[in-house]
Amino acid sequence: MNRTVVAALLAPALGLSTVPSATADRSHGSQTAEQPYAGFESRSITSLSDDDIEQLRSGAGWGLALPAELNNHPGPAHLLENSDAIGLDAAQRTQVQALFDTMRADAIAAGERLIAAESALDEGFRAGDLTADDLRALLDEAVEAREALRFIHLSQHLRTVDILTEEQIARYNTVRGYADDPCAQVPEGHNATMWRLHNGCD
Repeated sequence: MNRTVVAALLAPALGLSTVPSATADRSHGSQTAEQPYAGFESRSITSLSDDDIEQLRSGAGWGLALPAELNNHPGPAHLLENSDAIGLDAAQRTQVQALFDTMRADAIAAGERLIAAESALDEGFRAGDLTADDLRALLDEAVEAREALRFIHLSQHLRTVDILTEEQIARYNTVRGYADDPCAQVPEGHNATMWRLHNGCD
């Protein structure tokens, strides 16, 4: 197998059906510690579940932005979902919506690239004639595809902090369950009225 064949493996993978395999993951219930991958052989792509493929094709986060999400850099999708609770004004919603629309469009394209790369890896091993150089080329494409997708998600989290106030970021963390609600209980020794005012409880 040579570079031309590697390219041929990648090209048709881009045309994968958007309908998940009806038999994918059928044996998950029978997995054991000794057989952790039982059922994976029926997947359309062994390294991706049907849910993975669905998320990638919809532009969902797929957990790639957790370093931002859990470190005070809210994501556009969840900001829009919780806009009322966080207190976004009309201008902020418009800005966040623009970030989300860009992120989703770019993520869908990048997700298709990653799906194609993982499919090509499967096909390469299935063909049984991979060389080390072929494998390196396929892996490089898969790594680059995943990196590009992750950058798309993380970079939009970077931009949201310029739109939000510190209070809104704190409220986001509370709504998402990353921090305790400061309004739920006034700490001992604090004036209740001032505490609630300071923390935007009313």
